Amino acid sequence: MKKTLTILTLITLSACSSIPDKINDDKVFFAFDSAVISNAASENLEEQSLYMKKNPEIGVILEGHCDERGSTEYNLALGAMRAGNAAQVMIKDGIEPERIKTISYGKERPQYPGTGEAVWAKNRNVTTKVIE
Repeated sequence: MKKTLTILTLITLSACSSIPDKINDDKVFFAFDSAVISNAASENLEEQSLYMKKNPEIGVILEGHCDERGSTEYNLALGAMRAGNAAQVMIKDGIEPERIKTISYGKERPQYPGTGEAVWAKNRNVTTKVIE
């Protein structure tokens, strides 16, 4: 029975045109001072889930990032909430929790140098890192 379900899942996944070729370094973005998953972020995470279903041997680390404003402690907590909320979307979509790890870098590891809203908006994200 399990083989039948796995085969049906793979057939269904193969029929989907929105399965990405890779998910390493994918990012979902957040509004200022928010860990709320937007519709666009949810769609991106669901596509990542499809990739993970097609590639059951991989796991991911979801890295929570923030912009440079606010205290270190606040941003570590916000980054953790962002990563946790992203993980919940994937778990709700059928990915086993043990395949997902989360970490918060807060504002300590900005991915984009500089200052100002354009840079800050890019740094407010969860970045997916594939682990095999």
